[in-house]
Amino acid sequence: MPSRGAELNCGNGSVEPEDIVIAILLTACLIGEPSTCRDDKIALHPGISLTQCLMTAPPHLAQWSQEHPGWHVERWQCGNASRQDI
Repeated sequence: MPSRGAELNCGNGSVEPEDIVIAILLTACLIGEPSTCRDDKIALHPGISLTQCLMTAPPHLAQWSQEHPGWHVERWQCGNASRQDI
């Protein structure tokens, strides 16, 4: 029996919430060519909740923007880091 929190059933057994890695999933477009966009993700530490991700996302997005000059973050959301359909 788990010591804290509820388990998440992922079909192949149970996964503890702290085992899920949450990421900031973002779509960024070139500033000079707005029709050219790409998807990226910023993985956060294991155990971070969706609410914590939402609260801490702005500084991570600012850092990403500084590290990727010429790109503009068009949209973002928090979700499972293993998600492929950003």
